[in-house]
Amino acid sequence: MASQLVFRSRQQHKAGLIELVVWTVSKPVPPSGYGFKYRLVYVVAGQRVVGYDNERGKGDHKHLRGVEVPYRFVDVQTLVADFMADVEAA
Repeated sequence: MASQLVFRSRQQHKAGLIELVVWTVSKPVPPSGYGFKYRLVYVVAGQRVVGYDNERGKGDHKHLRGVEVPYRFVDVQTLVADFMADVEAA
């Protein structure tokens, strides 16, 4: 099975743009141990303010105003809720 899009959303939010993209994958993206690949970003004036992703080799992490920190993935619903909480805090 190839990757399959779960959802994609792109919308204006306050002074910026939010884009959420989540796929299911047949094999986990190392070092993650589950079947999702994701990219969530909040951009203001061309600059990433908040970003979450599970890049191959890095695993789950988030970017908060230029600082990268680990993120613990639980499920997609929690991922989106955590991301939006960080967007609102920014």
